[in-house]
Amino acid sequence: MFHFLTKPHVTKFEDSNIANIGSDLDKKARLDAAHKEPAWEGVGSKVGLRVFRIEQFQVKPVPEKDYGRFYNGDSYIVINTWKKPQGDKLYYDIHFWLGLKTSQDEAGTAAYKTVELDDYLGTLPVQHREVQNSESQLFKSYFPHFEILNGGVDSGFHHVSGDTHTPHLYKISLHGLPSHSHQGVTITEEDVISSAALNTGEVFVFDAADAVYVWIGSESKGVEKVKAQEVANRIVGERDGRVEISVYDENDSDAGPFWTALGGKGPVSKKVVSAKPVFEKTLIRLTDRTRGGKLSYHFEAKGSDVSLSKFDTKDVFIFDANEHVFVWIGKGSDDVERKNALKFAGDYLHENGRPLTLPVTRIIEGMDHCAAFNIAIEV
Repeated sequence: MFHFLTKPHVTKFEDSNIANIGSDLDKKARLDAAHKEPAWEGVGSKVGLRVFRIEQFQVKPVPEKDYGRFYNGDSYIVINTWKKPQGDKLYYDIHFWLGLKTSQDEAGTAAYKTVELDDYLGTLPVQHREVQNSESQLFKSYFPHFEILNGGVDSGFHHVSGDTHTPHLYKISLHGLPSHSHQGVTITEEDVISSAALNTGEVFVFDAADAVYVWIGSESKGVEKVKAQEVANRIVGERDGRVEISVYDENDSDAGPFWTALGGKGPVSKKVVSAKPVFEKTLIRLTDRTRGGKLSYHFEAKGSDVSLSKFDTKDVFIFDANEHVFVWIGKGSDDVERKNALKFAGDYLHENGRPLTLPVTRIIEGMDHCAAFNIAIEV
């Protein structure tokens, strides 16, 4: 069980899994609690997307108009209910999303409530852990635009108090690959407002005291420019039209008002595209059948040797596909293995120097509707 104490400043994402929740009695208690949770009423009964935010350890629905807008100090639960083109069976994907500045308590609540919702839906959903800036393509595909804003539960898109206006700088950038159906636009609020935050490959919207500025990097894309204009128009509307929009290209010589408002002109960097490290996909078995019943793991296969034939229904497997980690739970695995599967994934990431913010997905053997898993196996 989770114990909610004070809020730490840093969340340990390797601990924010859905594993340390144990016995059959605890599962029954969760199922009972799930049926008493008002937020879950009607969830999963029809096709559609639902978004919830953790507020003071309570699950609160997010208004549909705010879908796709996330605060970096909060934790969220997102469930997508869908059908295959042929058939009436409902399928579920449950994601819990953790902002980089969320507290350990809120992350724990989101994880625990995800398990509760999974119980409520008969343990049929595919479960996903998402961390800010490392979201899976599936998660981002739900939203026509994806915003990450500074603040938490009590924050708004803008912070206006009387005649005092707090400036905000937003980066508009593409996510996904051009050939990928999940390509979209991400809006991220910058922590630092200065020329150092700009780069040539993206578009920025600066909500200043006396104007809204759109600054267009010389190597930015058309869709980024369009989205930036939409964001700027929305800001003007939220400020009751008291300001106007000024648009400048990177090389405009008359952009003095923008630079002055930003605090001064400085060198603008190139967009940084991180090189993906060379990594062989890896399959690891988790079992308690060795070492006298104690949980242990060993490498099962690497690279092209990883295939579905390597998975054993008696055990739990961690499949590290480089940019996404999957926990595959065999139907014949025992309770100890099932309970510790996601904790093991976190331990694996930590012990092997893998990024702790990687998306983690739990699937049950026989659930063949996890497209990301199927693609990762076949590649």
